[in-house]
Amino acid sequence: MNNCSKLFEASPHLHIAIPAMNELEYLPLTLQTINNQESNYKYTIYICVNQPDNWWQEKENEKFEVCKNNEQLLLYLAQLNNDKIKILDFSSKGNGWTRKKYGVGWARKVLFDHILKIAREDDLIISLDADTLIPSNYFQLIGDFFKTRPTANVLSVPYFHPLSDNYEANLAILRYEIYMRCYLINMFLINSPYAFTAIGSAIAIQIRALRKIGGITPMKSGEDFYLLQKLRKMGHIHQWLPEVVKPAARFSNRVFFGTGPAILKGVKGDWTSYPIYHPLLFQEIKKNYELIPTLFHEEIDTPFITFLKQQFQDENLWQPLRKNSKNVEQFTKAFHEKADGLRILQFFKVKQKELEITDEKGMIDSLSLFFGTIPDFLTPSFGFEELTTEQLNILREQLFAYEMLLRKRNDEHIP
Repeated sequence: MNNCSKLFEASPHLHIAIPAMNELEYLPLTLQTINNQESNYKYTIYICVNQPDNWWQEKENEKFEVCKNNEQLLLYLAQLNNDKIKILDFSSKGNGWTRKKYGVGWARKVLFDHILKIAREDDLIISLDADTLIPSNYFQLIGDFFKTRPTANVLSVPYFHPLSDNYEANLAILRYEIYMRCYLINMFLINSPYAFTAIGSAIAIQIRALRKIGGITPMKSGEDFYLLQKLRKMGHIHQWLPEVVKPAARFSNRVFFGTGPAILKGVKGDWTSYPIYHPLLFQEIKKNYELIPTLFHEEIDTPFITFLKQQFQDENLWQPLRKNSKNVEQFTKAFHEKADGLRILQFFKVKQKELEITDEKGMIDSLSLFFGTIPDFLTPSFGFEELTTEQLNILREQLFAYEMLLRKRNDEHIP
């Protein structure tokens, strides 16, 4: 029997990882979409119900209510009597997080570490959130994707936030999606290795790849970004599926940044953490990419190079990389490991403020770059606060369609 036949005989087991805190309202809907899966792949669901243990003592505020909600969720899960569901209880009295170990990042780490102990090398982790809906063919698509791409390490799945009956939340999530999609599209257009969107509920990972990078780094939030960045330094990130996951658009302060906090800040008119970065900033990064062969041979001075030296507090930042690189290809890889996605984002935050570019200017110039034209309702003097949900959704839909095209095109060029 040839290797190809063996490949299609051994189906990977799917390990579904779901952190849950205060999710009694949402998790049953997510479990229903899992129950509706039309898939040939076997799967197990791992749910980490969690919150800090000392919240049980906070009986006069909402923290105690979170504990009670988790308690009811544990009872609900037990009553399901579903042998596919494995519960990791970090919520009951005495089991909760202690000291600084808490948050969705720690919950995801506990889930991943638990799965790593029992999974086979060719198994997969499908990372979801407790408020995320998936199509009925999702598991089949994920399993087939990795089966036909045995060297793939990770898949960052397309996403789309459904709108709700909350007008303010809709305005905020649309604005947040526009920010994320403009960022990713601009990164695709400069061929950045760090062109990816990190959403914890839209990631599938090969077990062997996760073991190779030592698992997930524990953080209160943002763990999905750092996970993908580590995986990108090891290999490519695939980003195309013909379906999307649908995370809930909801108010949340459970993490320090991401969708929930973005909505909370957005309804108050605070978008300073999620600006529409101007295309000129991405072009600055592109210029540095083009100068890598020159940097291999000699020192050069650009705003980004200067910024990196300041960040690492090292004026001799590139010499060790030159010394350890036999050729430009090796130096290029070393450069990208230094000038990673985090450093690029930090650079953008500094330069956007220095240039005093408004989000509206960033939006108009991004759309002009992407499509050659802009919608009529985006006048030169428009303000985001003036746009309706219908107008914001037009922008979201246009950006989504272009992003999907670029995701597919990107995957077609991955070896």
